[in-house]
Amino acid sequence: MTLPDGYSDIPAGKIAAVVTHLEMTARPSHRDDPPVAWTLRKVDAPALDWYRDLHRRVGEEWLWFSRLRMLDAELAAIIHSAGIEIYALVVDGRDEGLLELDFREPGQGELVYFGVTANLIGTGGARFLMNRALERAWSRDVRRVWVHTCTFDHPSAVAFYQRSGFRPFRRQIEIADDPRLDGTLSRAAAKHVPVIE
Repeated sequence: MTLPDGYSDIPAGKIAAVVTHLEMTARPSHRDDPPVAWTLRKVDAPALDWYRDLHRRVGEEWLWFSRLRMLDAELAAIIHSAGIEIYALVVDGRDEGLLELDFREPGQGELVYFGVTANLIGTGGARFLMNRALERAWSRDVRRVWVHTCTFDHPSAVAFYQRSGFRPFRRQIEIADDPRLDGTLSRAAAKHVPVIE
């Protein structure tokens, strides 16, 4: 499908984002961790309430909504699957970052969800989490590690991924019902994306 140049209307009640897919096909150079005492905790068979809470605290400002709309059985089928690994970044005994890795496709690993809570942005928390993510991904038998982000995300997300060793390879447009209109997310979430009813 070829999209026309110029503007395209997005219906009221919908949101639209440009999604950038990035990949790496070789282990990147090591980047130093910030000088902090954080830890990464693997969470086997995470409780759904725990997962949704951390997912929301990390992603609400960036309009992460797809997992929040899933029925319990659908969400459990994904996050309890063999080949899915879930980690929490622990700061002062509290889970403040989410890392979800998907190794279900042979030869590759996907950073499905990656992020830290608002109070960790700018502290090196994302760098610490990315270092752990890449260590785990490249410790597996993979030829490719990839991630995607979008224009709803932090404005520095693409640059952060590129500094981490990823290179962009694909761009898409994603259109969805605005999760703030059906109560999935707070109406106050993502002030950088206005609600249009």
